[in-house]
Amino acid sequence: MRFPVASAGQVRREVARQLGRVRHAGRWLTLAVLLLSLGAYAGVLIPQLMGRIVDLVSGQSQGSLWLIGGQLLAAAVVGALLSAAGFYIVARLSERVIANLRQDMVGTALGLPTHRVEDAGSGDLVSRSTDDVAELSSAVTETVPTLSTSVLTVVATVIALFALDWQFVVIPVVVAPLYYLAARQYLAKAPDRYAAERAAMAERARRVLEAIRGRATVRAFSLEARMHTLIGNASWDVVRKGIRARTTMLVLNVWMLLGEFLMLAIALGVGYHLVATDALTVGAVTGAVLMIIRLRGPLNTFMRILDVVQSGYASLARIVGVVVDPPVPVPDSGVEPAQGRVELRDVSFSYGGAWAVRDINFAISPGQTVAIVGASGAGKTTVAALLAGLLVPDSGEVLVDGHPVSSLSDGERIARLATVSQEVHVFSGTLRQDLTLARPAATDAELLHVLGRVHAAAWFDRLSAGLDTVVGARGIQLDPVAAQQLALARVLLLDPALIVMDEATAEAGSAGAGALELAADEVTRDRSALVIAHRLDQASRADTILVMDGGRIVERGTHGDLLARDGIYAHLWSAWSVGRRTTGGSAGAPIGPGTTRPG
Repeated sequence: MRFPVASAGQVRREVARQLGRVRHAGRWLTLAVLLLSLGAYAGVLIPQLMGRIVDLVSGQSQGSLWLIGGQLLAAAVVGALLSAAGFYIVARLSERVIANLRQDMVGTALGLPTHRVEDAGSGDLVSRSTDDVAELSSAVTETVPTLSTSVLTVVATVIALFALDWQFVVIPVVVAPLYYLAARQYLAKAPDRYAAERAAMAERARRVLEAIRGRATVRAFSLEARMHTLIGNASWDVVRKGIRARTTMLVLNVWMLLGEFLMLAIALGVGYHLVATDALTVGAVTGAVLMIIRLRGPLNTFMRILDVVQSGYASLARIVGVVVDPPVPVPDSGVEPAQGRVELRDVSFSYGGAWAVRDINFAISPGQTVAIVGASGAGKTTVAALLAGLLVPDSGEVLVDGHPVSSLSDGERIARLATVSQEVHVFSGTLRQDLTLARPAATDAELLHVLGRVHAAAWFDRLSAGLDTVVGARGIQLDPVAAQQLALARVLLLDPALIVMDEATAEAGSAGAGALELAADEVTRDRSALVIAHRLDQASRADTILVMDGGRIVERGTHGDLLARDGIYAHLWSAWSVGRRTTGGSAGAPIGPGTTRPG
């Protein structure tokens, strides 16, 4: 379920809309066209002046060589300045449009339901917001000035040739259909081939991101060879489709060579005829031939640049495909004040093949903690994602405070629900900025208070700049325990009625397990919680424990009840206890491999 690719009509409407957002865009665009047209006209004067020099040298005309040389220099300088000014205006408008478009795309993506992004795949979205934006920006920078100059130069040259002698018009009349057929054949195949190449690049990005984000699982299950194969296949698919797209350009080059031959051959023939009949001087014909030779450059540039244009257009269509259908804000459902009451009724979900979870039924009362344990692939994380609204069940209902979680508005969802996973993100900026993402109006005293509640003093007290310390990619790199404590502190600032913790303490080693477990207990206190337990001692403190196997809940009850039943949970507990003693009784030792490792 990838994001769509916009149609040509949608692309035109979106570009027009983006231009409308730039102040006085119409006036600036008109000025750019005027400047580029004058620059093209000045460029056409150069071969005409060179022809006058030929007549002057051959004695067919009179005048000052220095004057003509001065005019030649002035035409070159003025043409360059006018073209440069036009280029600047066009480039400035284009970059503003691209910047607005990228901002709209990211804004639209952030506003989409989370499950929609998950279904499409984060790799597709990342590829569109990075690779496609970069490709579009490069294509615009490279092609827009050159394309506009080429078109205007061709038009100006044709007008000048017609003014010199109408018989020269036979050249564009004969050659134009050939170029038209070549361009039509190219455009009939190139868009689909370039779109396929961009899609292959998105698939490659998805494979790479999956391998990086799931590196722990890949290593745990010795999937390195398989992931290398999948990434290699995706990379070779990019190569194959890239070669196929470039082959289309090679065919276009053959047509262009034929067009160049015809254009020069006809120019020489017409020029010889005009000189032989005394219709034009040798200098005038020389100027005309020089104009035609000069015309080859813009024509060839125009045809060759179609390659970059098609690649850029394919990227533009993919970007607009995200923007063209913005999400409609979900209105408030009128749900009662947040209580943290949860109910899953006959919930089943599939990722497209076999059932990932099947017939899930359980409830969480306000203030109650429910823990889920089980082997890898049992469906624990899927249940957490369903409750968090990251996935939508194929059947059944996921209710929060009596309403389907997918029907809650953003405000209602934020007041009720927060998720902390094993992989948390530390945003670049000061520690204060990172924390206040959860509550922008929070005071420094409140920030220090929540940091204390999650037992972050051990590392926070060592920061010389305190809350002004820059963290993240551009500052201090927090270790996994500190990053998790920071995420838990944000939850305390957000203060939701329900928290979903998907192995939120799994990154802590023995040294940090104690502090992180205390932080997790603080966050879940006095609020509803669903805990995907990485450590069985954490699960043992829950009000209710659910044991999953094969996508179903196979056992449920308290820690004591499940031990007395001597079932799967009792065996997990026994194996975990043995492993804990073997490692010297380190607090919070993780569940061991095999049947006891969570998935």
